[in-house]
Amino acid sequence: MLTEKYKKLQSILREMESVVVAFSGGVDSTFLLKAALDTLGVDHVLAVTADSESYPSSELEEAKVLAEKMGVRHQVIETSELAIPGYAENNKNRCYFCKSSLFDHLLPVMEEMGFQNVIYGVIADDMNEFRPGMQAAKEKGIRGPLQEADLFKQDIRELSQKFDLPTWDKPSLACLSSRIAYGEYITKEKLTKVEKAEAYLKSLQLRQVRVRTHQEIARIEVEPKDMKIVLENHDSIVKELQCYGYKYITLDLIGYQSGSMNKVLAQ
Repeated sequence: MLTEKYKKLQSILREMESVVVAFSGGVDSTFLLKAALDTLGVDHVLAVTADSESYPSSELEEAKVLAEKMGVRHQVIETSELAIPGYAENNKNRCYFCKSSLFDHLLPVMEEMGFQNVIYGVIADDMNEFRPGMQAAKEKGIRGPLQEADLFKQDIRELSQKFDLPTWDKPSLACLSSRIAYGEYITKEKLTKVEKAEAYLKSLQLRQVRVRTHQEIARIEVEPKDMKIVLENHDSIVKELQCYGYKYITLDLIGYQSGSMNKVLAQ
């Protein structure tokens, strides 16, 4: 089954001839980049990473290292979500504004470099989630080969491991803005606060971490098996996060959930 899906992915990429890959360094975009390189060759692939307020600096450095190891041409472009009208207000369509702006930056790169397509790492799992960014991609003709090939996250992890990609077991990523409750205005200071808080928690060997921010409240999400680490270090965690500006520090007993902020939208 996986072999057939990968062959379908390669067929889709061959049809595209040359691609600019929106590359974050996460599980999905790294696998997509690998598949594009193996299918089309290095001369027909360009990886582009957008450096912005909502993209952790540590992830940017990892993306640079990955691209170099993979031998792909790599461009880093400067973008600013906070400059996009409607983004900082943080309504339910925030991701639409973000992706729309990202693609507006990538399309000129594609044209300037003489490539045929811009592609990004949307996957089959995303079809069942609230992803307004997919509408932006559809409007601008941006393709998602992984989703078109019916590849799910577990498929991608298994194939990534098979191809010896270091990202095969990397925790899921999402922009820092996804940590801030809908309706709460997004600022550079809040994004920095989230980034510092999550970096500290990861230093305690917590694998999957989210610091969901509700005004002055930090709601920490980790995998249930790691909750004991949080409790064992609760004094230092409280002290550290209060230094960043949080007044109340909580642990979500449900545990890490992708897109957990979206629950309020269903209500």
